[in-house]
Amino acid sequence: MSDKLVAFVCLHGSAKSLIAAEYLNLRARERGLGLHATTSGPEPDAEVPANVIAGLQGRNIDARRLSPQRVSADGLADAVHIVSFGCDLAGLAPPAAVIERWDDCPAVSEDFDVAWDFITARVETLMRRY
Repeated sequence: MSDKLVAFVCLHGSAKSLIAAEYLNLRARERGLGLHATTSGPEPDAEVPANVIAGLQGRNIDARRLSPQRVSADGLADAVHIVSFGCDLAGLAPPAAVIERWDDCPAVSEDFDVAWDFITARVETLMRRY
């Protein structure tokens, strides 16, 4: 049996959704959960911002190898759960997909630690469902 896919989507695919996906992937591996996460966005940045790289490195997550990806219907097709940070996924998400919106997430660019606490607490709650 393959892992269940959780897709995180934020505007640039390089901060909120990336933090959520990397945190979920780390914790799922540590706990032996059958979950895997992806990150993408409708307007992907050319690279992951330095403050995100630094903030994640400070928490033992190395995101230097990652590059933001454009969200697509194919990329969301196998997701059992989709989390959107302020993005309209109409026409991209499969009809049966569970879509959750975390539009109230604080901006990573304003305060990484505040955004980290918000995102990781929500990811912990999400993981308990699976």
